[in-house]
Amino acid sequence: MNISLSQWNRYKNNLSKLSSKAVEELVSWVNANGGYMAMDSDMFYAYSYALVTKYGEGSASLAALMYDEIAEISGKTVPAAVVADTASFEEVSAAINNLKKTSKNVEYVCSVAGTKVKQAAADTTLKNASRDGAEFAWIPSGDTCIYCLSIAANGWKKASSKSTSRASHIHNNCDCQYAVRFDSKTTVAGYDSSKYKEIYDSAEGTTSNDKINYLRREQYAEKKDEINAQKRIAYSERQEVN
Repeated sequence: MNISLSQWNRYKNNLSKLSSKAVEELVSWVNANGGYMAMDSDMFYAYSYALVTKYGEGSASLAALMYDEIAEISGKTVPAAVVADTASFEEVSAAINNLKKTSKNVEYVCSVAGTKVKQAAADTTLKNASRDGAEFAWIPSGDTCIYCLSIAANGWKKASSKSTSRASHIHNNCDCQYAVRFDSKTTVAGYDSSKYKEIYDSAEGTTSNDKINYLRREQYAEKKDEINAQKRIAYSERQEVN
């Protein structure tokens, strides 16, 4: 059985809408209150945390519904999926602080809200897969970054109580997401881990970091002009911060 591309895209796009909404509301609120550089940090953290909780709960609920749907069409009888906890106040404030160190661009700093909202969905998938011993895979989307490609190359892996229940690798501007299955015949339409593995295996290096860095250099060579333009903007923003 295949999880159809339209089914998967609907799920992925709904998650993206929630994360985008969280960022949009945070940016709008920050701008309406004079910008985050001028406002009280605790107030900024508290409002960001409130939005991450609000939309993160929606994101986790979507993931739980998707999990139940896949279990049903697979003919697998498992308890109803439970939602994972959303990011804590400490996690949100720490993430904001990390971004504030490199830029004062409001959209960039507020993107933390979208990242944490998406993480709630991924954590929910992993939490239930670990409970039920399902298999999980990281499904790439769009112009996949090298790190996400390396995770997608791992293919389907059986979850267990020892599996991580936190998707800590999720980053800004990423629509990749975890999928689950309950038998080896099920997959997401279009997902072929072998093509990602071939790219990963062909990279030079003896360690995972070596291979990822090699592929990043190759990607940089292909998109040098675009990446350098982005770096110039980021450098200009850092100079303004300093």
